[in-house]
Amino acid sequence: MLAGELYDSTDKKLSEERLRARMLMKALNETGEDQEEERRRILGQLLPGAGNGLWLQPPFYCDYGYNIKTGEKVFFNYNCVVLDVMQVTIGSRTLFGPNVQLYTATHPMDHRVRAKGLEFAKPVVIGEDVWVGGGAVICPGVNIGDRSVIGAGSVVTRDIPPDVFAAGNPCRVIRPLDFTTNL
Repeated sequence: MLAGELYDSTDKKLSEERLRARMLMKALNETGEDQEEERRRILGQLLPGAGNGLWLQPPFYCDYGYNIKTGEKVFFNYNCVVLDVMQVTIGSRTLFGPNVQLYTATHPMDHRVRAKGLEFAKPVVIGEDVWVGGGAVICPGVNIGDRSVIGAGSVVTRDIPPDVFAAGNPCRVIRPLDFTTNL
């Protein structure tokens, strides 16, 4: 699975690992705003590769959790989904709006292979200081460059370079970002 080869998602070990993640997500998603210490404890188990300062607004959903690696101060807003069949790497200070979905899992185009219950995955890499607008979908195998902004509702099917605003379905570069102005 992690090598990008075809695998059977109903494999006993994989099913057990997804069940473990679901139990941790259930506990996480039931925590209240006043239970920050409990959230941190659960997140440490669910997302052991998360950097310091991860801020996650429940509900949050993933397949395994251990394939998600984040830098520092990453923010997931409400209702984000990360299908982390393969590694998802997220740079520091990256922000995800509500309902963002990151997919590594995909299925063969050949219906005969799909009928056997086989699937495969491609990694997703998102750079530092990226902002992904609400409702965006990041497809398997996509890389998003540092400091780029992805417009709300976009479907990102191919790589996005650094320092651009990109949006649409399919997502495309709209314009370069200009950082010469003073804040």
